[in-house]
Amino acid sequence: MTIRRDAIDRVADAPLRRKPTINDVAQVAGVSFGTVSRVLNDAPDVSASTRERVLQIIKDIGYRRNRAATALVTSRSTSIGILSDGSPRFGPVGTLMALENVARKKGYATTVISVEKPYEDSVQAALDSLDDTGVGGIIVIAPLVDMAAAVWSARCRVPVEMIAAGASSTPNVFTYSENQELGARLATEHLIDLGHTDIAHFAGSMDWFDGRVRKRGWEAALREAGLEPGLCLEGDWSPRWAYETGLQLIREERIPQAIFAASDNTALGLIRAFAEKGVRVPDDVSIVGFDDIEGSDYFLPPLTTVRQDFTALALMITEVLIGAIEGREVDPTQIAPTLVVRDSSTRATSHPSNSPKTPDTPPNQNCRRSPVVAVTLERDPQLK
Repeated sequence: MTIRRDAIDRVADAPLRRKPTINDVAQVAGVSFGTVSRVLNDAPDVSASTRERVLQIIKDIGYRRNRAATALVTSRSTSIGILSDGSPRFGPVGTLMALENVARKKGYATTVISVEKPYEDSVQAALDSLDDTGVGGIIVIAPLVDMAAAVWSARCRVPVEMIAAGASSTPNVFTYSENQELGARLATEHLIDLGHTDIAHFAGSMDWFDGRVRKRGWEAALREAGLEPGLCLEGDWSPRWAYETGLQLIREERIPQAIFAASDNTALGLIRAFAEKGVRVPDDVSIVGFDDIEGSDYFLPPLTTVRQDFTALALMITEVLIGAIEGREVDPTQIAPTLVVRDSSTRATSHPSNSPKTPDTPPNQNCRRSPVVAVTLERDPQLK
C-alpha cells in the first residue's frame, strides 16, 4: 500500500492544534485502531511489513503514547518511583542517572523524590507520596544504614526494592547491590599479589553500607592471605579529608607500603598530599582506589581502581522490579565489579620509608575516625 505524503504532512502539522492520536496513525497507515494497538504492544499477530509501516508513521507524525490511558486499559502502571537520599556522592548519583535511563528505555516513566533526616518520618511520607501518584513499584537508593532501617520498617502497597550494599532482603523489601565486598577483595588481593604485606585502608564512613562492605572485603582478603589487617582510618569519602590525613601520616612517619582507598576521591587526596611532600606513588607507596570515576585514568599517576557498572546494576534492579510488577521471576545474581590496573600500584620494594615507624597501634584495630578516635563497630543484623 502506498502512503500519501500529503496525509502524513496534514497530521504532522496537527501538533500546532493538538497532539497526534492513535486514530491518526491508523488513518494514515490505512489500518484499524486495533492493528496499531497490537503494534504498540508488540503483539505477534501483525505482519512484518505492516509493523514496519505503522512504526515509521508513528515516527513521522510524532505520535506518543498516553501513559495514563495505557495504564487504565492494561490495569498496569507504566511508571516507577525512585527514592533517594539526595547524596551528591559518585555512587548514589551514578545509580540514580542509570536507573532513570534504563527505566525510560524499558518504557517506564520515573518519579524521583529525595528524603532527608529524620528518615523515620521522611521515608514513610515519600513512599506514600509515590504510591499516591500511581507508580507500579519503587526503587530506593539507600547508601546510609539509618535510611535503610526506615525503609525496612515502612509500609507500602506496591513492590519496594532497595539498593544497599551487602544488606539482606526482608519479606517486604528485596535488597540488591553490586558485589562491593568482592571489589574490595580484588583491590586488596592485587596489592598482596604485588608483594605488599603492610596494606592500610582509608575507609569511607561506617554510616554507609558501602564503607562497611569495602572495609570487610579488605579485612577478609588480608586474613585469607595470612596477614593481619593493619592501619584503618575512617573518613568522609572526600579528597580533603584524605589529603589532610595523608599529611598527618607523613608528619608521624607512618606511611604504609600500600593503601586501599575506599573511593577514587579519597585516593586523589592522598596522592596530592604525598606529591607535595616528595613521597612517590607508586615507588614509595602503592595506592588503589574504588569507583573508576571519570578522569581517574588522568590522575598523576593514573589510578588503579575498581570499576562499578551502574548501567548493569540499574538494568538488574529495574528488571527485578518490573518482574515483580508483572508477576514473573527474575534471576537476581549480583553483578561483579572489575579491577582496572593502571600506574598507581607496583611491586613491593624494601624502601625504608615503606615501613611504619610507630608500631604501637594494634594491627587488628577497627577503623578510627580522623583525627585518631577509636570506633567500635558492631555488625548490623541486616548485613550478610
